[in-house]
Amino acid sequence: MRQLIEWSQELEEPGEFLSTLKVDLAPVEVYAFTPKGRVLELPRGATPVDFAYMVHTEVGHQCVGAKVNGQMVSLRHEITSGDVVEILTQKGHHPSRDWLSFVRSSSAKSKIRHWINEQEREEATEMGKRLLENEARHFGRSLKKIPEADILKLVSDYGLSKVEDLYAAVGFGKYSARQVLTRVLGEPEKSAETEATDAKPTLVKTVKRMLGFGEAPLVVKGHDDLLVYRAKCCNPIPGDEIVGYITRGRGVAVHTRACPNVQNLMYQTERRIAVEWGGGSEAKFPVQLTIRARDRAGLLADITAVISGAGSNIHNLESRPERTNARIDANVEIADRRQLETILVNIRKISGVFGVERVYQPGH
Repeated sequence: MRQLIEWSQELEEPGEFLSTLKVDLAPVEVYAFTPKGRVLELPRGATPVDFAYMVHTEVGHQCVGAKVNGQMVSLRHEITSGDVVEILTQKGHHPSRDWLSFVRSSSAKSKIRHWINEQEREEATEMGKRLLENEARHFGRSLKKIPEADILKLVSDYGLSKVEDLYAAVGFGKYSARQVLTRVLGEPEKSAETEATDAKPTLVKTVKRMLGFGEAPLVVKGHDDLLVYRAKCCNPIPGDEIVGYITRGRGVAVHTRACPNVQNLMYQTERRIAVEWGGGSEAKFPVQLTIRARDRAGLLADITAVISGAGSNIHNLESRPERTNARIDANVEIADRRQLETILVNIRKISGVFGVERVYQPGH
């Protein structure tokens, strides 16, 4: 019962708690050992990550690998009864959202979700504060100079407990910065809005983040130092037309305008944000291509030659038969749209190729 109470406290959403609890309703079926001989009970299908969290929460958070019976295994490896499991940790390492797709125990799921929720809340709080600071300029005011009593009244009016809760609500997109400030400052004066618009060049800042295979500068118009990342569903590259979308706690996601997800995301206009590519980057970006061709000897060699000849590296290449044809999925490193177009044009010229396209992942 104590464990159930802990899980319910760690998970804010009742639905998350119930879905997590269902996993552990099945009887324990696996008994594994630590290197020192301690026996741990695990649900069927448990992985080294489940085992790590069973040892200690911090061991789970810092898990980077595992050995089962002396052999290195992946974190997705299924533990069986009698296995001796050694967890490899690295200080400063953190849980991955991907772990939720394969861990089996309720304990591990709840601890991973709790850590992710806390991190997202911290990011949302910081982002919300920055959005309010920037929006205050359109009112000709500084957020710091708004009386504390007025801010606290806002917090109370929204049914929140503290100022940080208000920042987080803005960062998560629950309320827009303008909506919040209008309640305390009224509508902005035209002169203040004009001044804020004229000041944009001084507010534009190049934000660098680890993106794909390197760092790429992105300019976020009118905002300072926001967390920016390229959406994995479309992996935009320099030269693509792009649009930013303020996510719930994960920063600004940058999509190509051609991305199938954009139409679903952009109906909330207050969460759009103008972004553009900066210059001077030597970064490479992952792009997924699908090539369809008549299967023949030397086909892969010809495709590889075209990609290499354009100055691009191949990160991964897989060929699968489709009756008398072949489907080749290639993950290549691309510097910009011009290089991508060169590769696409030259692949289409290869004998037997009847289709090549850049792949987006609408369900990502």
